[in-house]
Amino acid sequence: MLLKSRLAGLFNLASRLILRYPGVVALFGFCSGVASFVLVERHAGLAKVIAAVMLASWLWLMLENSLRRGVERRFGWKVPPPLLRYVTQMVHQESLFFIIPFFFITTTWNSGQSAFTVLLGIAALISLIDPLYYQWLAPRRWIYLAFHALTLFAVLLTALPIIFHLSTPQSYLCSLIIAVLLALPSLLSFFPEWNWKSLIAIPLLALSVGLVGWLGRIWVPPATLWLTDVAVTMSIDDASRKPGNRLRQLSSRELHDNGLYAFTAINAPRGLKERIYHVWEHNGRRVDRIPLDISGGREAGYRAWTHKRNFPGNPEGRWRVRVVTEAGQMIGMLRFDVTQ
Repeated sequence: MLLKSRLAGLFNLASRLILRYPGVVALFGFCSGVASFVLVERHAGLAKVIAAVMLASWLWLMLENSLRRGVERRFGWKVPPPLLRYVTQMVHQESLFFIIPFFFITTTWNSGQSAFTVLLGIAALISLIDPLYYQWLAPRRWIYLAFHALTLFAVLLTALPIIFHLSTPQSYLCSLIIAVLLALPSLLSFFPEWNWKSLIAIPLLALSVGLVGWLGRIWVPPATLWLTDVAVTMSIDDASRKPGNRLRQLSSRELHDNGLYAFTAINAPRGLKERIYHVWEHNGRRVDRIPLDISGGREAGYRAWTHKRNFPGNPEGRWRVRVVTEAGQMIGMLRFDVTQ
C-alpha cells in the first residue's frame, strides 16, 4: 500500500512538473535525439542498444491504452492523462530527432529525396510546438495516425539495418508493410458504416498506399548508407585503395585512351552486406549499370570503384554516375563533363 501511494505521488508530481514546464519535454526530446545519433555514429557498439530502445518505445506507444488499463486494474496505479500525452509527444520528438540527422546526411538534396527529408523536418517542428501538436494535430485523428505512421516508418528504416543487418530493400519492404498496417485505423475513419463496400474499399486503399510507398522509394533516402568520399579519376592506387587526380572535366581523347574510374567510399552499419550499383548516364540517358558489393563497419566508409572503358563514339556532354541501392534508392551522385 505504501509503495502504491508513493508511485501515485511520483506520477502526480511528474504530471504537475510537465504541465508547469512544458518546454523541458521538447528540449529533452531534441537533445536526447541528437545525442543518440552522435553515439550511434561514433560508437557502433551502442547502435543496436539505442535503436532497440527506439523500437521498444514505439511498442509501448502502440500498446499504451492496454498497458495503462492493465496497470490500473492490477496495481491500482492511475497514470494521469497529461503525463501519458507528454510521454507520447516525447517518443515522437525522440524518434524524429534521432532519425533526422541520418536522413539529413544521406539525402541527395538536388533530387526528390529532399521532399521526404523536409517532410520529416516539418513533423519534428510540429512535435516541438505544443499548440500545433495538441490543438491542430491531435484532434484530427486520421492526420495524427498518418503522422504516427510516417514517424514509425522512418524509425524502422533507420533501426532495422542497425539491429538485424537487413539490406536496404528488405528494410524498406518491412518498414512499409508495418507502416501500412499501422495506417489501417486512419483508413477506417473514412467509413463510418460497415458494409460490403467498406470491406472491399479498405483493403484496396491499404494496397494503394503500399503501392504508392513502394513506387516512391526513389524519393526516400537510404537512412544508414551515405557517401564519405567520391572521385572521378583516371587511376586508382590498389595498395592504398585511394583515387588518383580528381577530375571534373576531361577530353574525349583522354576518355577513350584511358577509360575512367568512379570511386566511392560508403558508410554502412557494422555487419551489413549490401549490393549497390554505379549507374553511368550520358546527357540523362543510362548507358551502363555496374554492380558492387559493399560491407559495413569501416569508419571511413567501404571503398569501392568501377572502371568503365566502353564509351560511345561521341561521348561529349554531361555525365553523371548515380550510386543506387538494389531497391533503387539513390545514395549519391558524381558528375563530370567531357569536351571535344
